[in-house]
Amino acid sequence: MSNFKKELAEYTKNLNKASQDENLAQAVTRAIKSYRQNVEAAMSQYPHTSALAEEARAIKDYSMANNKELLEQAMQVIESNHGQAFYAEDREAAINIVKKIVGKEKIIVKGKSMLAEELDLREALQEEGNEVWETDLGEFILQLKNDRPMHILAPSIHVPREQVAEIFSKFFQKEISADIAELVSEVREFLREKYFTADVGISGANVVAADTGQIVIIENEGNVRLCTGLPPVHIVIVGLEKLVPTFQEAMKVAEVTWRYANYGAPGYVNIISGPSRTGDIEKVITYGAHGPKEFYVIFVNNGRRAMMNDENYRQALHCLRCGGCMYECPVFQVTAGHYGRTYLSGIGSVWTSFVEGVESAAPMLYTCLRCGRCVERCPMQIDVPKMVGRLRSELASD
Repeated sequence: MSNFKKELAEYTKNLNKASQDENLAQAVTRAIKSYRQNVEAAMSQYPHTSALAEEARAIKDYSMANNKELLEQAMQVIESNHGQAFYAEDREAAINIVKKIVGKEKIIVKGKSMLAEELDLREALQEEGNEVWETDLGEFILQLKNDRPMHILAPSIHVPREQVAEIFSKFFQKEISADIAELVSEVREFLREKYFTADVGISGANVVAADTGQIVIIENEGNVRLCTGLPPVHIVIVGLEKLVPTFQEAMKVAEVTWRYANYGAPGYVNIISGPSRTGDIEKVITYGAHGPKEFYVIFVNNGRRAMMNDENYRQALHCLRCGGCMYECPVFQVTAGHYGRTYLSGIGSVWTSFVEGVESAAPMLYTCLRCGRCVERCPMQIDVPKMVGRLRSELASD
């Protein structure tokens, strides 16, 4: 218990420090206001969304109960689509598969992925001598800052434009103003060269259709489209919980996700089912046209199967990563991503319990107020307070 007390003391110290950070408070307050306004506008424009969320809950219920069959089906279809599918039991297995595909001393462009954060994928590939670039603007800022995400959708929410200008000026070795358009332009110019010279593109996935093997990725910046379309090799790394039975159901889940993530419609919805191909010469299908020649999908367990098999916690896998619960969490509102590890806030404490172990999640579990505001916002109605209470009881009985 001494290690736990030490970790809890350090964690509490960081929370208290974050709660007194004026820049953080200002950034989060602005984000919460914008989020609520955007969601309200989106729901008003698309009033069918709440009913669609009910359908998504039923889809997820079925998918968790039949996950093994869906995984087998998806892997077979991906292979028939001329991709390659893998199953990884844990972090080590997933990292080893990616390393074997990538090799050493390659240029890699990577889209934002919570699973990649969970696995420390970028760091593992850099240890092999690879040059790895985060291409989501927020993640790129944090990579240069050597910092971690403060929100799953807006990872650099805590970094004001003035600090971004300082970071970019140092990295690009020239004076860059705090004008946001100029900051974005600098990153665009830098990364476009990386997209075209990269050996490998890595992405996550929002949802996977088992019947077609299609990967659905929601984004706004266009970076994922470039990561997945330009390099000769595309690797998808995705958790088992993202599987649903059909493509039609995948699109329903995707729509609920982006709507509660505060978008009427996202900038891009990428749907990928294999390597690029053409049949324009004598109708002979040839793989490796303008896009990737190789396509790999790695399905990762890393604690998810244990969650699925426990009816007390299975609903945590319904999480769509829309991020809405965090904006409603009273603790997150004053501490942001300091309330958590890879996964943040109340739902993050449940995920951390299974991905890293309940002892690692203990400080988070005892931070949750169990007020239920997250449940009110959640499109999947995940009962986080109940799960947190149960995990606390299990921790106390050990």
